[in-house]
Amino acid sequence: MSNDETTVVDTESIINKNTKKTLLKICEDLEERGYNPTKQIVAYLVSGDPGYISSYKECRSRILEFKREDILELMLVNFIKEK
Repeated sequence: MSNDETTVVDTESIINKNTKKTLLKICEDLEERGYNPTKQIVAYLVSGDPGYISSYKECRSRILEFKREDILELMLVNFIKEK
């Protein structure tokens, strides 16, 4: 059996899934510590200051793996899809 066909990989979809999975885990970790993840993430996204995100379980360094603009775009796209 020959495999001469090109496989198309939707890298944007993979990146979005990874971003969403990471954000959900960050929220879970922050809640575990008693923090309000929504307020921390919004403050970071608006200000650009990663100091708003707790360093608990490396939440701050994990969120910095993604550009703020990409996180906002993903959130907006998902918000619109729910409509």
